[in-house]
Amino acid sequence: MIQPPGFSQESLHTSLGTLVYYSASPVFWQGNPSSLEIADHRPTLVFLHGFGGGSSAYEWSKVYPAFAIDYRVIAPDLIGWGRSTHLTRKYRIDDYLTTLKEFLEQVCPQPTTVIASSLTAAMLIRVAIAYPQLFKSLILTSPSGLSDFGKDYSRSFFAQLVSTPVLDRLLYSLGLATSGGIRSFLERRQFARSNRVSQEW
Repeated sequence: MIQPPGFSQESLHTSLGTLVYYSASPVFWQGNPSSLEIADHRPTLVFLHGFGGGSSAYEWSKVYPAFAIDYRVIAPDLIGWGRSTHLTRKYRIDDYLTTLKEFLEQVCPQPTTVIASSLTAAMLIRVAIAYPQLFKSLILTSPSGLSDFGKDYSRSFFAQLVSTPVLDRLLYSLGLATSGGIRSFLERRQFARSNRVSQEW
């Protein structure tokens, strides 16, 4: 993942492993010591990425630096994505609900504004219902679930195919986690205007 200038990589331990996140480092306020004092009292914004081939905090990396002067910006790689721990077992929704809660409890001392997209946004709603004290507000982009429009994705042919042992790793490494696979996912699923998907992404 490309780390935006002025941001540092940090990590914390959750019940499912190490969760890596990015936050504005003191370099961001270099040359203005009084700004660093103010920085400790800014409200927090947490940016959570969606799920898909190659997903990570990089999804928001062109957006969150613009908020770093006025907010304490934090962008994690969720468990199983980016530089965070990759479990060797099948993930469950509860894995993400648990680690999202643990992350917010450890990193955000006060109720926080959280920005999320896609399936992560849908999961975040469940965390907010169960633990409202962790949240100041939610900003959700296309929150979706596994049963959108009356169709249960987990029962689809593709979902069954990618959950087959050995075949799942083969499909992931040869098709989904390649430059072409990621581009296809971004163009077909993430962006209404596919011409906005750049080679860098």
